[in-house]
Amino acid sequence: MGKRFTLILGGARSGKSDFAQALAQKRGGDDVLFVATAQAFDEEMRARIANHRMARPAAWKTLEAPRDVVAALRTVPEARVVLIDCVTLWASNFLLANENATEWRELDDLIEWYRASSCELIVVSNEVGMGIVPDNALARAYRDLLGRANKKLAEQADQVLLLVAGLALDVKSNAVRLEDL
Repeated sequence: MGKRFTLILGGARSGKSDFAQALAQKRGGDDVLFVATAQAFDEEMRARIANHRMARPAAWKTLEAPRDVVAALRTVPEARVVLIDCVTLWASNFLLANENATEWRELDDLIEWYRASSCELIVVSNEVGMGIVPDNALARAYRDLLGRANKKLAEQADQVLLLVAGLALDVKSNAVRLEDL
């Protein structure tokens, strides 16, 4: 099978990261580049990041890229599999640095980078649009930005999986298209 772009979506603590890491291990073995987008602003987040680091295979390379993910990817050799975990924090980092932004062009750059590369791409993101409408403008802007990002990534991905309670559902191959109705 040729290279694939897999998007893994789900809610908080749905098992997205564990599933993505197992998939990356299966597809890439030790030749995986893990792109970490988290930033440690407090002790609790430092502990989360440390736990995530310990859970990854030691042979994997890690690229810390909280904002300029595509620029960072261009500075390192390609791996068989690139795992970006996660778009949720990447979007948050972007929005906090560009509070009035309405478009996030770096996603187009990521898709372009993937098409030009020879690696598989696995991207993890939260599905945040299924709850109540947030009560403040920044939270609504974030929800909207991430929703548009997930939609764009899903359109381009070969495979879209939704994690619910640790179970992976294949969303893209089971999707109903308007033109088929």
